[in-house]
Amino acid sequence: MQSYSEKIKEIAIRLLKDETVEVVFGFREGTLPMASPPFAAKTVEDAEQLTWTSHCCINLANYLMDHKGKVAIFAKGCDCRSIVNHIGEGKVKREDLHIIGVPCKGMVERHTICTLFDDEIDEAVEEDDGTILVRGNGREEKYQKADVMRQCCKVCVHRNPGIYDELAAELVTIPDDIKRYREVEEVEELGVDERWNFFENLVSTCIRCYACRDACPTCYCPTCFVDEAQPQWVGKGDEEPDIMTFHILRAFHTAGRCTDCGACVSSCPMGINMRAFTKKLEKDCLDLWDWESGLTSDVRPALETYQPGDPEDNFK
Repeated sequence: MQSYSEKIKEIAIRLLKDETVEVVFGFREGTLPMASPPFAAKTVEDAEQLTWTSHCCINLANYLMDHKGKVAIFAKGCDCRSIVNHIGEGKVKREDLHIIGVPCKGMVERHTICTLFDDEIDEAVEEDDGTILVRGNGREEKYQKADVMRQCCKVCVHRNPGIYDELAAELVTIPDDIKRYREVEEVEELGVDERWNFFENLVSTCIRCYACRDACPTCYCPTCFVDEAQPQWVGKGDEEPDIMTFHILRAFHTAGRCTDCGACVSSCPMGINMRAFTKKLEKDCLDLWDWESGLTSDVRPALETYQPGDPEDNFK
């Protein structure tokens, strides 16, 4: 994605030189392989560090609420949808934002590559032919990007930015044969006990680090329910009921607002697929209320409104 990086630097430098914005939110190269951490560029020299790789997974919308004044942000389709949510929820003002839309070709899943390579990784280079070349410990392997892409990217139908002031690249073509909810449907077909076992096994390695919560742009409560003491909603230990309660309640807090950006999964040190919770709720919102998160800031999310004609299947 070298061409993306060059265009991103060009745009950021222009905006900072012209004093159009005070800061530009993007990504820079990390100190570890397959790590492109979020970065706030405030000077032209900072902007020279900006880059765009297949490892820019974190949703940058998460950083907008902590900054006052005019800001620019490089945003993928899912990031733009989260920005729309923030505008609708009154967390940021549209006039304070300069949104540079980045049509997304999909991000790769670091956990998947680490598992396949099964060795210490020194370098992972994306090549023009759609492959990822991984080197480490004196050997190298080449993987097709499509095989190591994040699952949320594989099923994404909103890869192009829905809201922007300018674009960093041409819009991408979205396949018309994407099966968005195949994962959810497979779980729905299981029996009750099988489904419960599925979710128990899913979170069994959770260490309660809260990286998923901290990376999520919809988790911005001043005090999270896990930190409430009066009343205490859930214990802080590693007991199975407390772990499950945390994941279920966090998922329901994002219902009708989650954009399936996958930041929760990418930030999890244990590689837990928390999307199994949130994707089901996304599907229900679409099936029951024809609602997709982050497409408009003029209509309240499905679970914030009630209409007399609403289906009541969800209450059974």
